[in-house]
Amino acid sequence: MDTIFKIIGIALITCVTCLIIKPVRPDFAIFISIVGGIIIIFFLLSYLSGIFDIFNNIFEISGVNGSLYGVIFKIIGVGYLTEFTASICSDTGNNSLGDKVLLGGKIIILVMALPIVTSILDIVMELLPQ
Repeated sequence: MDTIFKIIGIALITCVTCLIIKPVRPDFAIFISIVGGIIIIFFLLSYLSGIFDIFNNIFEISGVNGSLYGVIFKIIGVGYLTEFTASICSDTGNNSLGDKVLLGGKIIILVMALPIVTSILDIVMELLPQ
């Protein structure tokens, strides 16, 4: 709970600083916004180990192929990175470019998810009576 207050504080300080700096130096305002976002991401890194442990347990219990483990984390990474990049594009006034980054991320996620869909279909086919 303490971390969310730090994240909110950093976000608010970053926003106010950007509002103050933007009329004087718009290029610095973009830099400050990016640095604020990176600092927030560093606060969230400590939670990743817990997430990895939970996914490990899920894969051990379910018996799903371990290679899908990496695919799922790559999909999650692509999703977060494209959203973060699209937000930066929007912050700089390039909404159209941000939309294209999101579209690209969605297409890449779809392609990366195909092995998971195939694996699920194989499991379902094994459960159906022949």
